[in-house]
Amino acid sequence: MPLDHRRLCGPEESQPPALWAALAAGDEDEEGGEAAPRDPCSLRPLFARAGLLSQAQGSAYVELGSGTKVLCAAWGPRESAEPGPGRLLCEFRRAPFAGRGARGRPGGLAEREAEREAAAALREALEPAVRLGRYPRARLAVSALLLQDGGSALAAAVSAAALALADAGVEMFDLAVGCALCRPPSASAAASAWMLQPAEPEERRAAARLTLALLPALNQVSAVLGGGQGGPPEDWAQALRLGLDGCHRQYPVLRQSLLRAAQRRDAAAAAAAASVA
Repeated sequence: MPLDHRRLCGPEESQPPALWAALAAGDEDEEGGEAAPRDPCSLRPLFARAGLLSQAQGSAYVELGSGTKVLCAAWGPRESAEPGPGRLLCEFRRAPFAGRGARGRPGGLAEREAEREAAAALREALEPAVRLGRYPRARLAVSALLLQDGGSALAAAVSAAALALADAGVEMFDLAVGCALCRPPSASAAASAWMLQPAEPEERRAAARLTLALLPALNQVSAVLGGGQGGPPEDWAQALRLGLDGCHRQYPVLRQSLLRAAQRRDAAAAAAAASVA
């Protein structure tokens, strides 16, 4: 029998769509239920890589074990007409496919306002880490793209943006490391401890959230952002101590990724010079 090339050949074996609909409903039920308990002081796996984009002077990719994926690019310094020290311009955008489930209107007012707030928070966390006084009448730009939101997105964007600026050769006091925390909505003291690097369902149910940015080599906090019902001041102090410890534990991973990017760049330059010679 001759084949009709105008039609797509379907699979030899097929399954009813109702089966996959039932599986998807089961996943939603699991997300809506109580999450499995985990150590609140444990960090999720962190993957970082610098020097990915050839179109930008510096770039970095950071991925958390919760599923959060952030890609950052940095440019500068560029000449600016405004006198005085350099300026840091930050941009934060969400990919259309970043979140799970129903999504609001792309480019809507609420989404633009959330992106502006995230960009302002990103600038607040990064400015103390950059030596803007060394770039008079210049501007530096960094753009963060949230590819997938699995929780702790702003903290991952802070780490990725600092890594991209360092990869671009921008003079910095230190890498800014971000760490997010949340407090579950529980009345019992044992279950109300702050949790490091919450996932998106944990953030959605949290009674209080906190994002901390730290310059580990200087032991200087560059930004503290958060809010909610966190309890007495002693609980917020506990959250700060836990966040500082989380930033210090992530710092070697980011520093090693920057070192590997510099080694790859030097090896590529040496190979290019050898081929010319």
